[in-house]
Amino acid sequence: MGLKFGSQEWVSSYMETLNNNAAYEESAKTWEGDFVFIVQPEGNLDHEIRFYADLWHGKARSMRTIPEGEEVDAAFVFSGKWENWSKLIDGKLDPIKGLMSKKFKLKGDMKKVMRAVKAAKNLVKTIGMVDTEKF
Repeated sequence: MGLKFGSQEWVSSYMETLNNNAAYEESAKTWEGDFVFIVQPEGNLDHEIRFYADLWHGKARSMRTIPEGEEVDAAFVFSGKWENWSKLIDGKLDPIKGLMSKKFKLKGDMKKVMRAVKAAKNLVKTIGMVDTEKF
């Protein structure tokens, strides 16, 4: 059985997996920017999940869950409903196509993200490499 999606254990495993992913490291070697990821409740998920990632030149310097009520200032906020996150985890939804089709929202410098499409895709692909228990 995998780690519960969005738990601190899952976030720590995601960070370790990302930091050991050579494809992500290569594609994000010029990336500088941090993210808040927001999973909005839907279906079996009855609460919002938020986690923070400080990404720097192909590595995650830190990742953690964000407790309810805590505000975190980040360069980017990537948000979407649980059903769409579930499809990302399963590799059935591309993150950029998800943004373009409004299944996800991105706050931040969209031009910067579009210059780093491969890094964004590898960041999300890595989620699928974590042994995940879904809701």
